[in-house]
Amino acid sequence: MKEQIKSFLNEEQDPKAVEKITTKLQDLLMRNEEVGYIGVQKKPVTVFPDSIVLTNKRIIMCKPKNLGLSMDFTDYAWDDIAGTFVKENILGSEFSFSTKTDIQVSIDYIPKAQARKIYTFAKEQLELLKEGAAPQPSPAAFVQSETIQAEPIDAEIVEEPEVEEIETEEVTNFAELIPIQPQLGSEMPKQEETPSVVKSAEKPLGELSKDELFEKLQNYKRLLDNGLILQGEYDNLKKEILPFL
Repeated sequence: MKEQIKSFLNEEQDPKAVEKITTKLQDLLMRNEEVGYIGVQKKPVTVFPDSIVLTNKRIIMCKPKNLGLSMDFTDYAWDDIAGTFVKENILGSEFSFSTKTDIQVSIDYIPKAQARKIYTFAKEQLELLKEGAAPQPSPAAFVQSETIQAEPIDAEIVEEPEVEEIETEEVTNFAELIPIQPQLGSEMPKQEETPSVVKSAEKPLGELSKDELFEKLQNYKRLLDNGLILQGEYDNLKKEILPFL
């Protein structure tokens, strides 16, 4: 028996099945492709068991047909494999894997020792693929990054946050315009309510009635809805009013 076949007979593989597979694989393997492990079914009653071959490039499912005179091969590249699974049963184990196109493939009645070796080898290949697929920054990226850092910072760009803060303070002053706010919304202002609002705005919160406080809170909400004050400003104004309601 050839030495390459002996290396796959450590976990109760059927020697005849392994020999038949390795003979056919000689014409199927790609350049630089090496067989890492071969697992063979061990059903209670079977003459032509299915097999699974794991190489450094793919998983090959081998299914004999025509009374063992021919064989079907179906392969799945490692970069198409989404995950691998092993389920141990009373009679052997089931090894299965899923592809990125949602294809489920499994082979059952694999001896437990073989199933563990298959699972371990598959995990190692997927991990190697994951490490090799990690994007490496190109030299051009480093040059671009260094160039950006070396450029002087424009004074106008530094001042932009200050401009935004000034605009925010100006918008905050719109909170004092509560009497004319209804003109900005979809609802038409009520002329008879304007004096009461102006009056309530001039009083301390402790001297306002609950109706006046509620109306004041509604006016703040309209300012917020129309984008004239910020959410944080509205929350602060609301906190000031709520204890008096």
